[in-house]
Amino acid sequence: MSLRSIRSIPSSNLTKLMTRRILTRGSCIACCVLISSLSAGQDLLPPETSIATTIDHYVDARLQEENVEAAPSIDDAAFLRRLSLDLNGRIPTRQELNNFLAMDTATRRQDAIEAFLSQVDFVFHQANEIDLLLLARIREDREWREFLLQAVKDRTSWSNLFTQIMLPEVTHPGETAPGAYLRERVRELDDLTNDTAVLFFGVNISCAKCHDHPLVPDWEQDHYFGMASFFKRTYQTKSKLLAEHFTGDVKFTNVVGEEKQAAFMFLNGQAAEEPKIELSDEKRKNLDEAIQKAKKEDDAKAPEVEFSPREELVRLALEGDSHDFFARNIVNRIWARLIGRGLVTPLDQMHSDNPPSHPALLDWLTRDLKQHDYDLKRLIAGIVGSEVYARSCRWESESAVPEPSLFAVGVVRPLNPRQLALSLQIASTSGDRLPGLDKGEDWEKQRADLENRAARFANQFPIPEDGFQVGTDEALFFSNSQQFEGEFLRTSDDRLVGELKKIEDSVELIQTLVSTVYSRSAQEEEQQAMRTYLESATDDASREDKIQQLVWALLASPEFRFNH
Repeated sequence: MSLRSIRSIPSSNLTKLMTRRILTRGSCIACCVLISSLSAGQDLLPPETSIATTIDHYVDARLQEENVEAAPSIDDAAFLRRLSLDLNGRIPTRQELNNFLAMDTATRRQDAIEAFLSQVDFVFHQANEIDLLLLARIREDREWREFLLQAVKDRTSWSNLFTQIMLPEVTHPGETAPGAYLRERVRELDDLTNDTAVLFFGVNISCAKCHDHPLVPDWEQDHYFGMASFFKRTYQTKSKLLAEHFTGDVKFTNVVGEEKQAAFMFLNGQAAEEPKIELSDEKRKNLDEAIQKAKKEDDAKAPEVEFSPREELVRLALEGDSHDFFARNIVNRIWARLIGRGLVTPLDQMHSDNPPSHPALLDWLTRDLKQHDYDLKRLIAGIVGSEVYARSCRWESESAVPEPSLFAVGVVRPLNPRQLALSLQIASTSGDRLPGLDKGEDWEKQRADLENRAARFANQFPIPEDGFQVGTDEALFFSNSQQFEGEFLRTSDDRLVGELKKIEDSVELIQTLVSTVYSRSAQEEEQQAMRTYLESATDDASREDKIQQLVWALLASPEFRFNH
């Protein structure tokens, strides 16, 4: 099919065309590039369009095409809770909720977005999310977390952060913090290769190690070993710094039994050429000795190399418009984090046989991110300002629930470990001890203290995956743990139980409890049930015990456990 014939296809049919293999097996990546560039060049909204408007335009157009009516927007209190979990990494304080509901109804949502994005909570949460993405639970690294925190505080672009993580010895010589991502994987070349492809480029190439990918013709052995070649020479010194050998090739046997030497080849097929450097036997011996010394002695310095494969990886990943793996991946991951499902799903399957649900939207967001220097904060602000973000998770229509890829209805999302641990801290603290939307100068220290306290509990909770369900260990922690009871159900004045036990009126107590934990008003049925329990004369439990039980019941409930 010629370029002219492709351009003549109506834009409404372009998405369907993407699902077909229009070029030969060896050109599938070119197919993706071609289609992406066509939509980017012809069909995209103007660059000056706001992110929120763009999102709603493309998602609503698809809904109209499918004749689907979207779920309504959630109410303001529910919006604030969702927003706080996504921007602050925690539920809102009771004072934040009260301040928010007292604001002008016409602008309160946008005002809350701007307030949260400007405060230190966003910095902590964004650093937590990057840590969760890149280091997960390989280990808890305090210096790495401080490095991420400072990077977010400085509004370091995603491309610059990627460069710093891939080249810590160049960007932060003598510092160990930025090297955590590489350091924790450097002993396993396969882990370093595939994790980098998955987390930074949205591509899982592990199946192309032993043979060309059996299901995805985009990925061949050349791609896997080409990526591996960028990391083959990386090693860690005795002082936990990262360095590179001056030689080291990756060789593999292909499917027909031929031995090949891998090129320094990126996922789009572009390769870096290593300059030929002549080394005398004495020079080579001295370099080898210096490297071995750096591996064994704390104060030994690794020799510098004239050719760095990792520098070439960064260059190839960030230059030009070829396939935009780097930008498209982080757009897709931020979208999935905030909306609950990626434009491309699964997140590590960006290839020609798995097109995005909204190709033009992904192209527009990718272009916008690159034009604004990979500013993730700007991208996040745009997504949470859209109508798509604010849609209810309840589908109350009599018609069948729409396909998830249409984004017609919100997605219920389990809280990640730090979100849950931090939210437990907020919910169990007396509301009078926490600030509203306007934060004092001491709030950064308070937030840091909350982070430290939450860290003691975060490891009790799993990192959510698709199909998440609360496991036995977590259920037992909530039900039987003395640690849980001692931290979240204490009766001291600084805790919620201590505050509630001073309230004599049952209705006021229940409203205070529900607004603190659930960030909303108590419903009539809830009031009646809890009031009956509190005022029951047949129960041997004291009133304080009953208050503890009510607080526990709300903290252990699905409504608290999920973002909805």
